Amino acid sequence: MTRAWVEVDLAALRRNGAAVSARAGVPLLPMVKADGYGLGALHVALALEELSPWGYGVATVAEGEELRRGGITRPIIVFTPILRTEIDAMRRADLTPGLGDPAVMESWARTGRDWHLQIDTGMSRAGLRWDRMSWYRDILVRTRPAGVFTHFHSADLDDGSREQQEARFEEALAELPERPALIHAENGPAVEANAPSRWSLCRPGIFLYGVASRVGGALVPEPVVALRARIVEIRTLSEGDTVSYGATWRAPGERRIATVPVGYADGYRRALGNRGVALLGGHRIHVAGRVTMDMTMLDVTDTDAALGDVVTLLGHDGDDVITVSELAELGELSPYELLTGLRTRLPRVHREAEESEAAA
Repeated sequence: MTRAWVEVDLAALRRNGAAVSARAGVPLLPMVKADGYGLGALHVALALEELSPWGYGVATVAEGEELRRGGITRPIIVFTPILRTEIDAMRRADLTPGLGDPAVMESWARTGRDWHLQIDTGMSRAGLRWDRMSWYRDILVRTRPAGVFTHFHSADLDDGSREQQEARFEEALAELPERPALIHAENGPAVEANAPSRWSLCRPGIFLYGVASRVGGALVPEPVVALRARIVEIRTLSEGDTVSYGATWRAPGERRIATVPVGYADGYRRALGNRGVALLGGHRIHVAGRVTMDMTMLDVTDTDAALGDVVTLLGHDGDDVITVSELAELGELSPYELLTGLRTRLPRVHREAEESEAAA
């Protein structure tokens, strides 16, 4: 019997991907970096294969190699800049780099393989600046990128920055010796804000994993991830008794406190102490005291909680749900860091349909 685990609903993941693709009207280039945002990159990619994506996006050579070993044959773009020392490994794994450094572009061109040009339109992270494309015309004539892309820094905001970056991107595209066949810029928030796409591909990321960037937006993702744990101990406290390090929670009267074997070493963040909520039998319960490295305590006074019962710290239980966005807000965290921070000590249970929690 598993004490604590992360459930990943692959069917919901796939429906989220289908929704983005339908709204964008172009093929998907799903981002599966950071081990599929913490949920298992290979499982995610294999589930998305049914949608016939153009390819997949990763951050490192090792991430691309993992997908190749798992049987993924579609194009895989490594979006983080590579060093020339990584070229041989990239070539052996048949990975496609996103490049913006002229020296690396020259070196990669000698492999005779496809690459995508990264253009910096305001992120100031990687790529050739949009307003200096004429500086690199000669090298771009020699190296001929198969694709070109940029990255929006604030596509979730209606502040005009996306439109500004799109205009800069168009300016840069007009300076290229020839327009590549593959052009991509839009992440999930950009697709939510503006569709259909004006480019060749769309690059959804966290939307696939159940996180919306806009309240009441045109696209509403289904929750994909759940964090569950079994109650391993229950105790009754008297008025004035304290819970956890620092004694930051004090019983206002007789209370029942349950312990679950999940803590910040598993990715259930310390910031959720005295803030976090969970679900037990479809009812909301609250974290009592500080989250510790391996255990979290919950006030179950108003429930019939028993040893072995399953507590949902994230995800659906009954008619209620604790979303990634809600939990992140409670802990003053980014949804991205919450998801990618779920540690591998928690086994992943990938499923395609509703299954009994007790079977996990």
